[in-house]
Amino acid sequence: MLLQRPLFYVGGHYITVLGLIAFVGFFAAGLIISRFLQSQTVRRFLSRFKIDTNFIAIVTTILSLAAIVFFTVTAVNAAGIPLAWSAPLPAINLSLVQIFLLIAVLVAVFWFSSGTKRFLFNRLLAPSGLDRSLQYAIAQVVSNIVLVVGIFFVLENAGIHLAALAVFAGAVGVGVGFGLQNITSNFISGLVILAERPITIGDRVEVAGIVGQVEHIRARSTVIRTNDNIMMIVPNSKFIDSPVTNWTYGDPRVRFRIPVGVAYGSDVNKVRDALLAVANENLHTLKEPAPTVFLEQFGDSSIDFKLMVWSSEMSARPSRYRSDLNFAIAEKFRDAGIEFPFPQRDVHIRDGMLKVENVTKKGTADGFDA
Repeated sequence: MLLQRPLFYVGGHYITVLGLIAFVGFFAAGLIISRFLQSQTVRRFLSRFKIDTNFIAIVTTILSLAAIVFFTVTAVNAAGIPLAWSAPLPAINLSLVQIFLLIAVLVAVFWFSSGTKRFLFNRLLAPSGLDRSLQYAIAQVVSNIVLVVGIFFVLENAGIHLAALAVFAGAVGVGVGFGLQNITSNFISGLVILAERPITIGDRVEVAGIVGQVEHIRARSTVIRTNDNIMMIVPNSKFIDSPVTNWTYGDPRVRFRIPVGVAYGSDVNKVRDALLAVANENLHTLKEPAPTVFLEQFGDSSIDFKLMVWSSEMSARPSRYRSDLNFAIAEKFRDAGIEFPFPQRDVHIRDGMLKVENVTKKGTADGFDA
């Protein structure tokens, strides 16, 4: 038959038309299944089991790669080239079956590490009375230890001895070290952050020009949510070697400085009373320490005041708090008849004569109506 007629010769085996069709079919099936395993349908299905989002991404990626390898080997066998699943691969003491089992065990290690963190944070440490951020730090460190120990244990039992890895690391360690120094620095910085706790989950921080609330502290980076609901990924080393402003570290009370300028001739006592009234009428202003007003200076065009207020609830939204106070100040000044200043300049003519023309008469003489 035409379908069973040999087309070409590969590795001591003849490839027929039927075998070639089978190869294309199995390989295409592998690509389709691999794409399906990375679809949102599979991700939503796995999320029902309360699995971490990062772990779902790792699992779907590994499963998709495994599907491609499985169907590729099946396609090669269907094409007429026998490839034994149990035979060791060239230059590797592991067969394809053992490699798939190794991948499955590694996925299980990642899942167990993620489950350990979730169990410690949500169940075991929740009723302990410890600070919530400290509970998160303990759960994160224990999860990292479980992950590292589990990977080493799996590699040792799979026949991949750590001594061989040490030899390999010694051969290429210098070159790889320069490439991984930032990753290592961020990882160690993450451990320092979890140990010293200069920042914790929920803190309002400002670092490297990024302002927002700390959402997650991971092994390599920290996730910060800005007021625009944008997630910013900041390397952990930035919190160690750069100045960090933590608005909620220790004492949540924050003092705000609101500069205000009024026109010359204004009653300064009336201005002070109006500013204090605005501060005390705001629900987010603390009564203790009490608001105060300072007369800063007599400027070129204005008398400059500064309203000092304390707040603990609005540290997460400082721009909104300042805006509310400024709106209230403008309304209060309008009701009290207090004017805001305009730029003023005095012009002095020392000598000579300034010629002033009547523009209206000149325009009429030229034929224009006044």
